[in-house]
Amino acid sequence: MKQFLNFGWSYIPKFQEKYLEAFPKEALKIDIPHTNQQLPFNYFNEESSQFISSYELFFDLEKDHEGKSVIIHFEGIMAKAKIYLNGHYLGEFVSAYLPFEIDISEKVISKHNRLVAIVDSHEDPEIPPFGENMDYITYGGIYREVYLEIRNPIYIETLEIISDDKGHMEIRSKLHNPDGIHAEMIYQLFEKDMVIAKFSSNSYALKDFKVWDIAHPILYTLKAELMSPFGPDEKSIRFGFRSVKFQSNGFYLNGQHIKLVGLNRHQSFPYVGYAAPQSLQEKDADILKFEMGVNIVRSSHYPPSEHFLNRCDEIGLLVFDEAPGWQFIGKTETWRKNFVMFVDKMIRRDFNHPSVICEGVRVNESPDDHELYTLTNKMFHDYDPSRPTGGVRNFKHSELLEDVYTYNDFHHNGPNEGLEKPSKVHPKGSPYLITEYNGHMYPTKSTDNESMRVEQAFRHLNVLESVFKYPEVSGGIGWCLADYNTHKDFGSGDHICYHGVTDMFRIPKYAAGACLAERLF
Repeated sequence: MKQFLNFGWSYIPKFQEKYLEAFPKEALKIDIPHTNQQLPFNYFNEESSQFISSYELFFDLEKDHEGKSVIIHFEGIMAKAKIYLNGHYLGEFVSAYLPFEIDISEKVISKHNRLVAIVDSHEDPEIPPFGENMDYITYGGIYREVYLEIRNPIYIETLEIISDDKGHMEIRSKLHNPDGIHAEMIYQLFEKDMVIAKFSSNSYALKDFKVWDIAHPILYTLKAELMSPFGPDEKSIRFGFRSVKFQSNGFYLNGQHIKLVGLNRHQSFPYVGYAAPQSLQEKDADILKFEMGVNIVRSSHYPPSEHFLNRCDEIGLLVFDEAPGWQFIGKTETWRKNFVMFVDKMIRRDFNHPSVICEGVRVNESPDDHELYTLTNKMFHDYDPSRPTGGVRNFKHSELLEDVYTYNDFHHNGPNEGLEKPSKVHPKGSPYLITEYNGHMYPTKSTDNESMRVEQAFRHLNVLESVFKYPEVSGGIGWCLADYNTHKDFGSGDHICYHGVTDMFRIPKYAAGACLAERLF
């Protein structure tokens, strides 16, 4: 059972030791998701959200916890936090773009628990994507949801499915069962609300099924029920039957060739930064699919909210998922361990999403690092044999350790061809995907004169024409969906990059129609 802890928090935009005992009466009342500092639209101090803040919540358990496991989940805190419960220090946890959880079974009580989170939102050079200047703002606060799970002493920790386009499924589950007590698992497979199969084997083939694709994103639900001496435990996941493959002549979904046409997306919004609720996360997916007309989005340059991925699953929007990073590779053991941890968490968190067709296990636009990227690729393939890896670079003839040569092509400057000739960029015979184009090559405000806005649209069209010209190009993902806040060294000097085909409020510019026009090619 989940018990959400998103409402009724107290907040202080600073920290003092005495707050660990009690918050002052003037503490603000806030809800989660929350940004630690609402920034102006532009012309702000980029360090104004980089500080330590304090969060407090009193809560009662909604269910008897005697003899059970109680787990608290934080879906996203920028960037790390020290957590306290009922006066007990539970530890410091690095989050940034990925979740963490804590077993609080020994510290939680039935009534009037006091939870305190001391959140450090500085750009810590030991945590990716930090270390050097970068082209986006990360904001701060507890910006994704918080919830409890109250489970029996033996419970299902993870439930994963490897499926294909033939109806086959391999089920992987991990139990919390430290004493090795006998337990049995039964599975039920649902199509919508109807049970279509019951079985106990971890391998199963469904004869009458429908594939998940971009036109008909058919989702199934697998419900696992664990029986043990402590009583039943349940866990459900959604998935789709589908196969993905990148080849030297393009991308194939369920054996069907598809030219990928997409946009990059930052998860930020005006004023609230990253603290967008579920409705806004889902709306962005809808905008990309139904208003922009794209079939793929890249989650630049970090894993997005699960609300966003869930909606992509539902509407058939493909996703290039990416680990946190921007150009910089840290040399310290701590930085590198954090990056590897983030890759591992991304693989596991996003495993069951059929929309995720490729995962970036390399820092965006970073130099080659044989040791680090050999490790992240092996780690990925050992855990997930069903998807290819990518690693976005911005220079030619980079060492290819991933399955797909993913490249940011900023060759087009107006009068020339949209893309550089692929044979001059990537290894012969390797799958090839353009992961960024345009963007900073021609920044355009929604208030610019009409000729500039038309020129931006034509530049997107010119690149897409080249994407369709070369059969070895799997597709092109333009930079980017929406304008976004950035550091002072980037953008237009007002802390905004005007690279989007929409403005920060998702109001379309002329270029927003370019991806719809690709259907003419």
